[in-house]
Amino acid sequence: MKRVLKVIGSLLIFSLALTLAAKILLARPKALAGQPPKGYPNREALLAAYALKELKLVDLNPPLPEGVKEQKDIEYGRIGDRRLSLDLFTPSQLPKPVPGLIFIHGGGWKGGKRQDYRVYTTHFAKLGYVVATISYRLVPEAPFPACVQDAKNAVRWMRSQAASLQVDPDRIGVVGGSAGGHLAMMIGFSPHLKDLEGSGGYPDVSSRVSAIVNFYGPTDLTTPFATNSGLVKALLSGKSYQEAPELYRLASPLTHLQKGAPPTLTFHGTIDEIVPIDQADSLDARMKALGLTHVYERLDGWPHTMDASQPVNEYAKTRIEAFLAQHLGKPNQP
Repeated sequence: MKRVLKVIGSLLIFSLALTLAAKILLARPKALAGQPPKGYPNREALLAAYALKELKLVDLNPPLPEGVKEQKDIEYGRIGDRRLSLDLFTPSQLPKPVPGLIFIHGGGWKGGKRQDYRVYTTHFAKLGYVVATISYRLVPEAPFPACVQDAKNAVRWMRSQAASLQVDPDRIGVVGGSAGGHLAMMIGFSPHLKDLEGSGGYPDVSSRVSAIVNFYGPTDLTTPFATNSGLVKALLSGKSYQEAPELYRLASPLTHLQKGAPPTLTFHGTIDEIVPIDQADSLDARMKALGLTHVYERLDGWPHTMDASQPVNEYAKTRIEAFLAQHLGKPNQP
């Protein structure tokens, strides 16, 4: 009987919480067209919104759009007998070279898969971009800098295949989320470091990119959030910050940021409990100090992986489209 009463009490408390959350959500002002979607006061309110079906999630496996070709499991590099693979999405009609985009999935450097970004790859291929989404070596198979080297290898592959892909080699951008955002920044901010290039192929081809889109990626691994993180420690061969401070600095995008870095678009939520918002704030401050182009979408009341929600995903797509049009050019323009 006590157990039954306890369960009933828990259900009543949850019901009351949902009722309160519903009142809060109904009282929220709606976002205006073109403005960032309204967020939530905390994670609990967001979960309640999802439970009440007030917050919709995107379809992570949309169908292939008409006019887009998909090629799976293309080899973009090789480390010994280890293949590095990507999926490619190409507009059927390409009368001239267009910008190329490379998407890099997240997962704490130890998980995730390249198919996670199908919601973006299909969308941008439909707009006329040549789009790749890559796999890379994960922990514990290979610690840092393997993941960075693989991601740079993908850029070199796309540039080396530019003629056959109908890609403009001077208009390649990278997009990544979380660990993938970290890798996208490492690509863009460290084109001068040969030790991060790796040996997967195309050694005489540049890995430089012309634009970066960073979704909530960590920027400074020397800060307490990272030095106390088991994921970061695993990435860095199990070494603590006290044991290898230079390794933590080498793996930090902010360490490599300097004048001449590509224009960067960052999305980050203020209630992110995995990668704190101050990581993006520090990036913004540093880019401003260097006079670099940084479009900072600091979304109030949104958590990590916020673009899995429909409102943030739709908003992010429109902002990415505008950013790419400015810095890579639209596919249908010279």
